[in-house]
Amino acid sequence: MKTNLLYKTAAVGVAALLLGSAGTALASAADGEPDSHGVDVNVEVTPIDDQGVLALSVAGSTATLSENGSDELVRQFTGTLPTVTVTDTRTADQVPDGAFWTVLGSATDFTKSGGGEAISASNLGWVPTLLQGDGESFISVGDDVAAEVDGGRGLVDEELLYLADSADAVGGTWSANADLKLRLPADVAPGSYSSVLTLSLFE
Repeated sequence: MKTNLLYKTAAVGVAALLLGSAGTALASAADGEPDSHGVDVNVEVTPIDDQGVLALSVAGSTATLSENGSDELVRQFTGTLPTVTVTDTRTADQVPDGAFWTVLGSATDFTKSGGGEAISASNLGWVPTLLQGDGESFISVGDDVAAEVDGGRGLVDEELLYLADSADAVGGTWSANADLKLRLPADVAPGSYSSVLTLSLFE
C-alpha cells in the first residue's frame, strides 16, 4: 500500500486595487476643470486546470456524544461521525497504475475542560457504514473498532474508515460515516471532555 499523504488544495487569489482620492482635486489653471488622470486596471484569467482532483470533505466539524446504554460498570456515550465524502473527478488515464485511495481516522486523547486527567482515545471506538457507493465491489468499509474496556484498541492509531481498491473508482463520489462509542469506567471523573478525530485521505 502506498502511504503518501495526499493533500489536495485549491487557492483563489483576489487582488484589489484600491483607488481613492488623496487631498483636494487640483484645478486646471487654463479652464477651471479638474485635472483628471486615468488608471489602467488589468487582469489575466488563466485556463482552468482540467486534470481532475481527488478530494476529501466532511459534512460538519463536530460530533457530540450523549450518554446512552450505561450500566453499573461502564458508562457509554454514543454519537455519529459527520458524513465523510471522497470525490474523484479524474479520468482513468490521469490515475497512476495500481493506485487506490483509503480514508483513515485517529483520535487524540479527551482533554478535560479546566484541567484534570485526560481520557485515552483507546476508549473511543467506531462502526463504519458506507452511505454512497453500496453495491460497488471496489468500495469497502473498515472493520469495527472496539474500545479498550471491551478488549479493543480504540482509535489511538489510524484506523480504516473506507477505501477503494480498484482503478474503477475513478470519476465518482462515495460517502461513509461511523457510529461512535465512548466506553468509560463507571468511576470516571465528571466534566466536559473533548478530542479531535482526524480523517486523512491517502493514495
